[in-house]
Amino acid sequence: MNRILMVAAESLAFFALSACGGHNNRLLGRVHETVGGHLVMVTDCYRIVAPRPETFVEGSKTIYRYTPCRDADVVIRDENLIVNGRAYGRLNDADAVLVDHGIVSVQRK
Repeated sequence: MNRILMVAAESLAFFALSACGGHNNRLLGRVHETVGGHLVMVTDCYRIVAPRPETFVEGSKTIYRYTPCRDADVVIRDENLIVNGRAYGRLNDADAVLVDHGIVSVQRK
């Protein structure tokens, strides 16, 4: 019985440490990545593995898409921010984006 508890505790500790490492804190539901030169943070996202941002080329324009959660689809097209299909205007260089429980904020640099 003690061995089972020890293995379970080690597994839980490994999961907790891996969930809090690097760019994301999955235990608190926060993920962030640099998308097209902009820091994008999404809260209320509890996926174990969040997908990386994608880059597409459409004609002469580069499109960046970051969909870490099913309810947060962030697109940066020609420096214009679109979240969940709604336009939020043009981003300046190095502006940061926060999608916090569906509310979008832009931190201007």
